[in-house]
Amino acid sequence: MILYKTEEEIQLIRESAQILGKAHGEVARQVKAGIKTKDLDKIAEEFIADHGGKASFKGYNGFPSTLCISVNENVVHGFPSEYELKDGDIISIDCGVFYKGYHSDSAYTYPVGEITPETMSLLKATKESLYQGIEQAKYGNRMGDVSYAIQKYVEDRGYTVVRELVGHGLGKSLHESPEVPNYGKRGRGPKLQHGLVIAIEPMVNLGTRNIVQENDGWTIRTRDRKPSAHYEHTVAVFEDRTEILTTHKYIEEVFNI
Repeated sequence: MILYKTEEEIQLIRESAQILGKAHGEVARQVKAGIKTKDLDKIAEEFIADHGGKASFKGYNGFPSTLCISVNENVVHGFPSEYELKDGDIISIDCGVFYKGYHSDSAYTYPVGEITPETMSLLKATKESLYQGIEQAKYGNRMGDVSYAIQKYVEDRGYTVVRELVGHGLGKSLHESPEVPNYGKRGRGPKLQHGLVIAIEPMVNLGTRNIVQENDGWTIRTRDRKPSAHYEHTVAVFEDRTEILTTHKYIEEVFNI
């Protein structure tokens, strides 16, 4: 069952999303060669707590950390660890905030120092595919319109879309109906109605779309160990507009994007 949100509920998700956006910004300042990924996690956890929120992911089905940190060939759900970032890495950081009873969720993939032009093109295409999907997330469209827009943009550029992992509704729960696949057919799936809040999150690979799960039971990586990128926004659908509730503004200020 899809739980449509009231204006008041969406406002609380907006507030949660502001804390989340600023937490991402704090982490972004420290994304550089030499930092341990567990130290990035600590920055996010402390910032969220200092602003009255809770980390949505920590403790979720036993997940141990505030951030999902996935480096290079890791797609999603990687653990923060002793790993030190090095020049040429890419790092996907996914975070959620629970505030006043509501969740927000967003992700961003960062270059660490100089990365290859091939990998930079993957990041740019994945990020743009997110906005292609958001453009179709409008009242009266169907979920398949969102999914198709992402898939077409990515595949037209020679990349592949992970199919086993999808975006999702969210609100009082971190994961609600409906699912938001990153591939599909136009005109299919649930109709997008006023009050729908969803997390749209393309996960895009440089090589094969096939993935494997590591022995830790969480980390998902590409089968061919080629890089993968991940960007995500939480959006709300209204009759007259679609609003991006989360923000990458604080990240992009750090990187002068």
